[in-house]
Amino acid sequence: MASLKFPIFLFISSLSLHASMAEIICEDLPKDVCAFSIASSGKRCVLETAADKDGDAEHQCRTSEVVVERMADYIESDECVAACGVNRNSIGISSDSLLDQQSTAKLCAPACYRNCPNVIDLYFNLAAGEGVFLPDLCNAQWSNPRRSMVDLILSSGAAPGPV
Repeated sequence: MASLKFPIFLFISSLSLHASMAEIICEDLPKDVCAFSIASSGKRCVLETAADKDGDAEHQCRTSEVVVERMADYIESDECVAACGVNRNSIGISSDSLLDQQSTAKLCAPACYRNCPNVIDLYFNLAAGEGVFLPDLCNAQWSNPRRSMVDLILSSGAAPGPV
């Protein structure tokens, strides 16, 4: 019986090794895990709308040009998606949610901010693109929840866009 256990152990070990060596390719991911995933190349996966062969709109997972510096081969956990208040059905990558006080509150909540580095990295870069330092936005959220990103953008010296 003991001689049978070792080959079974080797077989199971080889399966887990093979699974851990699998590459993540955005185009191969199902739609329900695409957003907030990072391909083996280190590029973010993004859900996009495309026309199928009948001309109907469908969602497809694509590789974006956004590179993540310190992460690869990563699919965000359901716990982080819930804690950060993000939506896996989000089309594209946008900083619009940073303008929403409730979204910012979830993003800056300790459950997200301290435990979900992938989501925080994404929104850190999105906020930076808007001229806002995410830690400042979260500090404002923690100390004065009524202060919005719009206030931070205006106080940063950035010119407001057209109305």
